[in-house]
Amino acid sequence: MFVLIIGGGRTGTQLATMLLSQNHEVRVIEARQEILARIHRELPTEIIIEGNPLDPKVLETAEISRADVLAACTTSDADNLAVCYLARCCYRVTRTIARINNPRNAWLFDSKFHVDVPLNQAEIMARLIEEEMSLGDMVTLLKLRRGQFSVIEEKIPEGAKAIGVEIKDLKLPEQCVIAAIIRKGKVIVPRGVTMLEVGDEVLAVTDQEGAQQLAELFSPQKGVNSV
Repeated sequence: MFVLIIGGGRTGTQLATMLLSQNHEVRVIEARQEILARIHRELPTEIIIEGNPLDPKVLETAEISRADVLAACTTSDADNLAVCYLARCCYRVTRTIARINNPRNAWLFDSKFHVDVPLNQAEIMARLIEEEMSLGDMVTLLKLRRGQFSVIEEKIPEGAKAIGVEIKDLKLPEQCVIAAIIRKGKVIVPRGVTMLEVGDEVLAVTDQEGAQQLAELFSPQKGVNSV
């Protein structure tokens, strides 16, 4: 996959490093001299394109028309919007991803400017903190569909409300599915009549509401000591 990254700041540089390690083709466009001095030490020189990312000549030098994905990672929301618009309208880039620096500008990052995936850093950080606060020992293994769903894991402690209850009777929401149970080193495919036991490691696919309900079911009841 060919990914064109606009902006060589810390976000753009980290993204380029990760993509290169996965053997993707990458170009990074950057205009600021102080940033260029740094990224020439951190990234292969041949992938760095110096110039204004809103200049069509610079974009064409970076071979934007071949890009599968454009990631706009500059510190300017206006530049990120403009380059996504150019990428889709002028060069037919099939997928655009844009960083939102100021949360107040988030409403602009949609189909009007041809932004397929807006990434609001402040909102992402706030949601991660909220999850860590509310889900206790539950571990998020993987985010699905832009973070709406997750694959989570939790070990059932002694005294949990769910112990001895058949899965069909847990009254889980539709968007919460227990996918597997690891019990004494063996994987169990759960059925409606399967009961959870102390020490079970539960893997589930769920949204935020379902994860909170699981956290309540898997938490020790008050007055019961956990192992």
